[in-house]
Amino acid sequence: MQRVYLDHNATAPLRPEARAAMIAAMDAVGNPSSVHAEGRAAKAIVEKARAQVASAFGADGADVIFTSGATEGAALACAGRGFMGAPIEHDAVLAWIDASLPVETAGDPAGRVTVTDPENTALQLANSETGVIQSLPEGLALSDMTQAFGKLPVAFNWSGAQMALISAHKLGGPKGIGALVVKRGTDIAAQLRGGGQEMGRRAGTENIPGIAGFGAAAEAAANDLSNGRWKDVQGLRNLLEEVIESAAKDTIFVGQQADRLPNTSCFATPGWKGETQVMQMDLAGFAISAGSACSSGKLRASPVLRAMGYDEEVARGAIRVSLGLETTEKDVLRFAETWLKKQQKFHARAA
Repeated sequence: MQRVYLDHNATAPLRPEARAAMIAAMDAVGNPSSVHAEGRAAKAIVEKARAQVASAFGADGADVIFTSGATEGAALACAGRGFMGAPIEHDAVLAWIDASLPVETAGDPAGRVTVTDPENTALQLANSETGVIQSLPEGLALSDMTQAFGKLPVAFNWSGAQMALISAHKLGGPKGIGALVVKRGTDIAAQLRGGGQEMGRRAGTENIPGIAGFGAAAEAAANDLSNGRWKDVQGLRNLLEEVIESAAKDTIFVGQQADRLPNTSCFATPGWKGETQVMQMDLAGFAISAGSACSSGKLRASPVLRAMGYDEEVARGAIRVSLGLETTEKDVLRFAETWLKKQQKFHARAA
């Protein structure tokens, strides 16, 4: 059985450019904090990657603070701040904020969030489950841009945000490396102390291979974006939805009329549990998810969909299909055909 990977929002396959950069970086002997030639060579790898990430993210003149991922970045950005937010945020951000901001439901099924106090608010740019894109207000304290970076033409310097979270493995870099990007001069209280690394904001010897892979992946992702490759992915996503929608009239597509990530489709069959669909499609050779990868296995209705006004049955019946640059039309049509057959069997059993 040839498997088809349709869970790119959870993690994207490692890009060859990132792999090559990581392998080369493994030969760097020195510690980047050392002043001898070997240390300077290691430091050069880190700074090259920092420049690559900043350029790809439109963050020239900002500070790129390397972390172990967006989760650590969220802790670094949010600890002691008292930010507000909405319940559609990723768990890594929700752990640190007051999630009391309302999510629009009546007349706006896309779940847009209205921000009244930007300087004390965290708001994601794109949702990992639904792909729905938010409009960021000027002066926003923090934005989780992990899903948007590499898929949308994002420029941090023009986003209106003071701080942003990004992660390498969402755009084809290695796992375990990310960054908190901040406007220069922003006050950040270090959570990991003991050394002067990362401008004194994140102590610990740098993960040189991971950082090198992040830089190479960011540069390659920016090239793919400028070459219009994600427009082709969006066409395949739309084809997937058209095929399913034409044959399964009871399917509910979440945020379909809103601006979304080009690769993301979230849809539900009321009564057919999302985790059941994930297991059935896995056995059939397809990797999908029933929400954020960090929330998988919790066997709960999606808090994101519940916040958007969907009832418990719909929220429990939702799955996420997220395509990648290597996804083909054959992959999409095979998935749609297989999923529709299993949905028909579900209806036959439920009848």
